[in-house]
Amino acid sequence: MTSQTATEWVKSDRQVERERVRRTRARRSASVATVSTIVFLILLVWGVTNSPGWASVKETFFNWDEFVGALPDVLSGFLLNVKIFLIAEPLILIVGLLVALARGLKAPIFFPLRALATAYTDIFRGVPTILVIYLIGFGLPALQLQGVPSDLATLGIIALTLSYGAYVAEVIRSGIDSVHPSQVAAARSLGLSHGKTMRFVVLPQALRRVVPPLLNDFVSLQKDTALVATIGPLEALRQAQIHAASSFNYTPYLVAALLFILLTIPLARFTDYLAARSQRRRGQ
Repeated sequence: MTSQTATEWVKSDRQVERERVRRTRARRSASVATVSTIVFLILLVWGVTNSPGWASVKETFFNWDEFVGALPDVLSGFLLNVKIFLIAEPLILIVGLLVALARGLKAPIFFPLRALATAYTDIFRGVPTILVIYLIGFGLPALQLQGVPSDLATLGIIALTLSYGAYVAEVIRSGIDSVHPSQVAAARSLGLSHGKTMRFVVLPQALRRVVPPLLNDFVSLQKDTALVATIGPLEALRQAQIHAASSFNYTPYLVAALLFILLTIPLARFTDYLAARSQRRRGQ
């Protein structure tokens, strides 16, 4: 028997030196970024705290007693914001997907459906979200139709779904259009119907490509749940308004802002991570 000795791969001196230089540059960049950030924050805090009106601003916006007093009620209202978001998000995805598919129907018989989907996206992307909330929140109950919900939070969810569904539909449609026509032609040549082609070939690729922009829309949705306060539900912004009106102090708004930040920043960073991973997969 002939024994073979496995040789272990060893980096060349040039490769070792190149990696050392890269690590040195990375440490230097991180150090410069850290120092510059600290200096900037120190200058910012110094400038704000030494401004002529800082004492008044501190009392009005950064009152610790008001912060502690408002936190339980604002936090309770914030849970309603989270509930609205969690219910609206899957509904928006369903509406957006259906509208995007309807706009992609090419057969003449589907022209009314395609026109209706186009009109929906044009109208609800053109009307500000807060106006949609007003129209749904006050308009639907005024019709006095049987089965129309009277719960204000439910009406807010309907309004957000209609508004954001139009944006999500266009995002999904752009993902569908980005799939090369050869993919569809290949699937149809194998005998797949239009529905199976969309289900098994086009949509998996399209949805994977539009995940980062979809998550950006949902970051905005998290914030826009506060707009539902305009029709009355006791969510975070509404609770902050009640406290601010009773004490003439705006610190409760700071409480609500911090809660929204704690919710949106993790999702924003996750969105950035997915976008960066997508670019790496494409070799960019």
